[in-house]
Amino acid sequence: MSTLPETARSSAAAETVRSSATPVPAPTAEAPAQAEETAFDIKNFSLWYGQRQALQDVTIEISARKVTAIIGPSGCGKSTFLRALNRMHDLTPGTRIEGSLRHFGDNLYGTGVDATAVRRRVGMVFQKSNPFPTMSIANNVLVGLRLNGVRDKSVLQARLEQSLRMAALWDEVKDLLDRPGTSLSGGQQQRLCIARSLAVQPDTLLMDEPCSALDPIATAKIEELIQTLREKYTVVIVTHNMQQAARCSDRTAFFYMGRLIEYGETRNIFTKPANPQTEAYVSGRFG
Repeated sequence: MSTLPETARSSAAAETVRSSATPVPAPTAEAPAQAEETAFDIKNFSLWYGQRQALQDVTIEISARKVTAIIGPSGCGKSTFLRALNRMHDLTPGTRIEGSLRHFGDNLYGTGVDATAVRRRVGMVFQKSNPFPTMSIANNVLVGLRLNGVRDKSVLQARLEQSLRMAALWDEVKDLLDRPGTSLSGGQQQRLCIARSLAVQPDTLLMDEPCSALDPIATAKIEELIQTLREKYTVVIVTHNMQQAARCSDRTAFFYMGRLIEYGETRNIFTKPANPQTEAYVSGRFG
């Protein structure tokens, strides 16, 4: 993957892109080279916070067991889109949606669908690591299982080790499991939160800027972990870091002003984008 050019802020270029956003051309989306299982099938999806529309007519298919990066400037709807995938925005009063959003064929917004059950299937790792401060490392990992009624000690112990191993953290904490989760370093805390999400065995893992507060060494470990996780999980990551998107993802979706502008193979998005707005963003002419 070629190195991306350094971002150069140009207000004139940004204004040019903004002026070209209306009318917005239909998003460019490449068809997969071969038939793949679809994790998310999203059609004409729009979302409002009160009177403010945050997402407009998003249509996209996200393949299973791939890493999909969501990129775009601040305020473009990236995190809103990510939260829509597991109904996290239900916690915000006044939110409403239109359109269809299916996860492995199931309508996540269907009548009677329990949002809590959706979040068990579609886990979330946030920008800032958030281990529970009053809980040990072990209890941080197992809290979701216990809330779901799992009491068998052998099951809990097996899932604890499995989840920490999958998060590449077991060897670092196996002798420290009774210590507070907050005693770990920032990068370790983020991997602890990933282990907590994996413990309930979700189908999909969402990551919202998971490395933005980490140093380069911790960031490299998270990126290596993402590559490992895609063997079993669908991973969707929001990032402002163009190099990270290029390194980590199989496919990339570019959002601008609440719309999906272009979606395709990551190497094509960064080397030969079909849409001029995408080219302007990934080349650093605005953002």
